[in-house]
Amino acid sequence: MLEPFPFATIAPLVLIAPLLCAVAYFDLRYMRIPNGLSLLALVAFALVCLFAPPEDLGLRVLAAGSVFLLGLAAFAFGLVGGGDVKIFASLLLFVPFSGMIGFAQLFALSLAVGIAGLTLLRAIRPLRQIGWLGLSDQRGFPMGISIALAGLSYPVIVALPSLA
Repeated sequence: MLEPFPFATIAPLVLIAPLLCAVAYFDLRYMRIPNGLSLLALVAFALVCLFAPPEDLGLRVLAAGSVFLLGLAAFAFGLVGGGDVKIFASLLLFVPFSGMIGFAQLFALSLAVGIAGLTLLRAIRPLRQIGWLGLSDQRGFPMGISIALAGLSYPVIVALPSLA
């Protein structure tokens, strides 16, 4: 028997797909994620709250708040950027609580793919000359790429079993 298409699960993440693309772009280009993108994600979540099951919303907020506080500590020690912390916590608001473990695994895979991809891109000398800070050898890792990748691929992965 076919299960119903999980539209309610993936629609909110599809809604913020352009925002996630902007996150990846800004972080790769400038090594900075504008605060406005995190604020837009929060506004979009306010809209999602009108349609999401209320019993799930509190758990989402609790998970996102916990990750934000842990990320804030990591930021204080210089381990991650502040924009990464804000946008990742905002993204978690869009993931159903029942999918958090799967999303964490997907994010870990997205980090590995992002690091490998960036390493390959940085090996192409002409790309290092275009002035994008994320492509220069002197900079750290623009985690916004992996955050966006996880957020963009999660709806596809959730929808795959329903499409088969």
